[in-house]
Amino acid sequence: MPARIVHYGHRMAPVAPSPAIDPRHAALLLMDFQAGIVDSLPDGGDLIARVAAARACATRAGVRTIFIRVAFTDAARRSVPDRNKSFAAIASTDRLADGNADADIHATLKPRADDLVLTKTRVGAFSTTDLAAQLAASGIDTLILAGISTSGVMLSTIRDAADHDYRLYVLADCCADRDAEVHRVLLDQVFVRQADIIESTDLDTLLDLSTGQA
Repeated sequence: MPARIVHYGHRMAPVAPSPAIDPRHAALLLMDFQAGIVDSLPDGGDLIARVAAARACATRAGVRTIFIRVAFTDAARRSVPDRNKSFAAIASTDRLADGNADADIHATLKPRADDLVLTKTRVGAFSTTDLAAQLAASGIDTLILAGISTSGVMLSTIRDAADHDYRLYVLADCCADRDAEVHRVLLDQVFVRQADIIESTDLDTLLDLSTGQA
C-alpha cells in the first residue's frame, strides 16, 4: 500500500496560542524529503509545495534549514544486524543507497550553500548523526519539524528532542503517514504533549511576533 498524505484536522481539545519563535535560536528541520520517498506519494506534489513555502518563510526570517536524509553506503549496509527488523530489510536491497537519485533531497527543496545536510542510517534524526552538536554550536534551542513519516522520523525525533529540552513546533500539514488514524492520534494526543502543533501558514505570524518583540 503506497504512503499517502494525511492532512492534520481538528485538535481534540482547546490549545493555548503558540508562543512566538525567535529566529536567532531556531532551526527548520526537514526530514526524509527525498526523491524516492516523496515521489512515491500520490499527493507528494502538494506536500512538497507546502514544505517549500514553509522553508521560504523560515528563510526570510533568518531561520536556518537543516535537512535530514537516510542513505546507506556499502559499509553502512553491512553494519546493520539481522535483528534490526526495519533496517535489515532495507539493507538487503539497494534502496536509498548513498549516491543514488532516490536518496537525494527532492529537487524542489534543493539545499542551498548555507543549509546543513545530515545523513542518518536509522529512524530518528539524532541517533546516527551529529545533529545535537551542530545545534549546540549554533545556539539553537528551538526546532520546527516536518517529515515523512509521522509515525517514523517525526515520532522518533520529537521524543528524543523533547528529552533534550528543545522547544518544539510541528508543522502538521507538512507531515505524511501511511495510516490516517495513527497520524491523527500522534498529532492530537501524543505530539501535542511535547510540541506546539501548527500549520505551515502559522509561521509568518509566529516569526513576526518574535521580531516585533525583539
